[in-house]
Amino acid sequence: MSRVHLDVAGRVAEIRLDNPAKMNALDHQMIAQLSAHIDTVERNRDLACVLVTAQGDKAFCTGADIAAWGGLDPAEFARHWVRDGHRVLGRLAQLSKPTIAVLNGHAFGGGLELAAACDLRLMAPQATLALPEAGVGIVPGWSGTQRLARLIPEPVLKEMALFGRRISAERACQIGFVAEVSEDLRGLAATLADRAARLSPRAVEITKSMIHAARGEDPAAMIEALGSAAIAATEDRAEGVAAFAERRKPQFSGT
Repeated sequence: MSRVHLDVAGRVAEIRLDNPAKMNALDHQMIAQLSAHIDTVERNRDLACVLVTAQGDKAFCTGADIAAWGGLDPAEFARHWVRDGHRVLGRLAQLSKPTIAVLNGHAFGGGLELAAACDLRLMAPQATLALPEAGVGIVPGWSGTQRLARLIPEPVLKEMALFGRRISAERACQIGFVAEVSEDLRGLAATLADRAARLSPRAVEITKSMIHAARGEDPAAMIEALGSAAIAATEDRAEGVAAFAERRKPQFSGT
């Protein structure tokens, strides 16, 4: 049974965690389903925005399910569990469409890292953020010390990771990690998604890539992607492909 759902309404996609009995904690199957949905969304050129939500009203995601990783040997834990999570959240961060994390409840550990991989975060007033890994003898493994370090001031991040303090929605908004705190998260998310749908998809995609490159997030890949997109629109590219198919020398015009 799927515990991560993908719903599409018009030009907006919603990826929804559905494991409320475990506070939407992530296990192997959910990571795989999340990855598959991200790939599906990326291939859909009609979509303008992606919402990442969760079932229930208590927790957005309380991280990785200890039952899923607690019994892994060190090699499995590092090579598969940590790397798989890193890869999937990295894929989410690099989506060409803008993404909004709708934090209806607490976001701890991997759940906070999931939210950090989105472009924008909205938060319910009663929700809190935390990095509780040190309390169970591990460290943040899905970019909690990397991507979060670019989004949260270092003293606040250390307060969370080294001293185990939770951050309120109000404070998360004050430090800029959360865009807005609202009782009506669904309505606010729908309004923002509608605004995104009215913008130029290509302009939004390229702007997002440039912002990510400026903050040092895999700039080489983004530069090559932007360069490839630019060259794909040239007449020389069309001539090169045609010449190859016709087994002749290309006649490039420089346009």
